[in-house]
Amino acid sequence: MKLGVLDQSPISKGQTAEQTLQNTIELAQFTEQLGYTRYWVAEHHNTNGLASSSPEVLMTRLASSTSTIRIGSGGVLLPQYSPLKVAENAKMLEALFPGRIDLGLGRSPGGSQQTRLALTDGMKKTLSAFSRQVKDIHGYLFDSLSDDHPYKGVIATPTTQSNPETWVLGLTARGAKHAALNGTGFTLGHFINPDESIEAIQTYLNEFQPSKAHAEPKINACVFVVCAETEEKAEELALSQDMWLLHVGKGIETRIPSVEEVKQHTFTAQELEKIKANRRRAIIGTPKQVREELESLSEAYQTDEFLIITNIYDFEAKKKSYQLLAEEVVDKMQ
Repeated sequence: MKLGVLDQSPISKGQTAEQTLQNTIELAQFTEQLGYTRYWVAEHHNTNGLASSSPEVLMTRLASSTSTIRIGSGGVLLPQYSPLKVAENAKMLEALFPGRIDLGLGRSPGGSQQTRLALTDGMKKTLSAFSRQVKDIHGYLFDSLSDDHPYKGVIATPTTQSNPETWVLGLTARGAKHAALNGTGFTLGHFINPDESIEAIQTYLNEFQPSKAHAEPKINACVFVVCAETEEKAEELALSQDMWLLHVGKGIETRIPSVEEVKQHTFTAQELEKIKANRRRAIIGTPKQVREELESLSEAYQTDEFLIITNIYDFEAKKKSYQLLAEEVVDKMQ
């Protein structure tokens, strides 16, 4: 089993964005030493709780601070941008860090309608163009635009000896189909919505069409994980993630609260039910418990690769969670 990281650079209450981004750099270096194979960063806009608004800029900093781990986006919100510009950002990163760049692409609007219009400078762009945009990115990367394409002859520069790996992020069969028909890798967002995961995986495998980017299907799945020496400790640490997910769902606060703050909160029956539902998106427990659940998901999702996301308040406990999991999974496989 191969492990990677998805880091949204979540801001804990009392911390600044600057401190949080320094933590992201430290976590990338730390997980590289532990044997994690990928480190992906997110793209979120107009939020006070997530510091990663420009994945390409953050990827450059992280790749400069590490030496072997693959650095990627999870993902660039393609509908808001020009496929050529996204391809050229990826090419520039590939030129600077050959063989280490992953270009993950997302179809999400990236925020409210107002935020999205601000990103596109008032141009109303449709999400339905996403699949065509993914195809165009491959055309620019591999100089393979069709003869009747309006931009035939335009390529993404600089010219490089290798290309970044391309991935499409998805939650459902629709997202899986975008990945399959365009011959990209498929990243399953179990951490957002696991309900349609099996159907999505099967759609991707059934409909995959080889491309210059990927000759064969390639899957990874992203899962919330909180790991600690004891189940009781893991459950306590996960309280901050539970409350954070509640707040994100309500759209009221996106900074992560402390465990102490959560313990002082009186939950309604509705909130407790929502926490229970959200727990299906996560694995919480000891290293052995987490490994066993990942192995079960590995069989169900037909993949041996996971991206681990841990959004808890305490940064040192977060590092420890990644360490314990690596010792249980990575070290035992070496």
